[in-house]
Amino acid sequence: MNRDNCSSMTEFIFLGITDNTVNKVTLFIMVLLVYLINLLANLGMITLIRMDPQLHTPMYFCLSHLSFCDLCYSTAIGPKMLVDLFAKNKSISFHGCALQFLVFYIFADSECLLLAVMAYDQYKAISSPLLYEVSMSSRVCPLLMDGVYLVRMADGLIHTTLAFCLCFHGSNEINHFFCDLPTLFLLSCSDIQVNELALFLVFGFIELSTISGVLVFYFYIVFLCRGEVQSILYLHLPPNCSGNSPGNYSLYVFQAEFILLSRSRQNDFIVLYSSDSNVKPSDL
Repeated sequence: MNRDNCSSMTEFIFLGITDNTVNKVTLFIMVLLVYLINLLANLGMITLIRMDPQLHTPMYFCLSHLSFCDLCYSTAIGPKMLVDLFAKNKSISFHGCALQFLVFYIFADSECLLLAVMAYDQYKAISSPLLYEVSMSSRVCPLLMDGVYLVRMADGLIHTTLAFCLCFHGSNEINHFFCDLPTLFLLSCSDIQVNELALFLVFGFIELSTISGVLVFYFYIVFLCRGEVQSILYLHLPPNCSGNSPGNYSLYVFQAEFILLSRSRQNDFIVLYSSDSNVKPSDL
């Protein structure tokens, strides 16, 4: 339906979660505490990573971006929700609703891609430690972050454009505390098949690829660590171990894992705590 033929919708009104005063006070205190803890924790994490040169590694570079995304999408919803709990006017402008949805969608879903990037980082650190600084150099990590944000920004713009090009007339009350696709679809008088198809294809493909990538990378990490433990166990296992009890065998496995951990720390086998990388969180 052409939007020119629709009545102009200038604002939406949030109905919120509850109208009970006692529940509002309880909810306000809980949400405020969670938001403040989230705010301080993420700001502290980003500041600490920026200030400490020993944390200028690919893992902490990704972790700083993870904190940044968490901070952004929680701020897009938290303050507005807290104000609306006791405000008489719980309205939000049409463009403000679009902006809130876009910011929330981009940064909330960027976390999934960031987790996949962090899984790839750990996989490269374990599978090829000698080439790790080349694979996750100061040029590669920012490129990976740029790819994450570009993919999510394109995805968010697609859904935001499709959603807010729908026709809205009649009721402008959103039965929620922030702008989200399901509630907007309920208010729309347009055909939403294209929106649902785009949501299923684009969002589903990205999420499925991300989850599959995380699972595959960690499967290889477990497989590689298991092979390393078995090789150490073979070298350090006594010749007459076949007659030992399962308890003694478990003790040898534990010793092998301890040797693997000690070796990884001495030789930077897992380069998660190394300060040799030139990756700087200031690229955030």
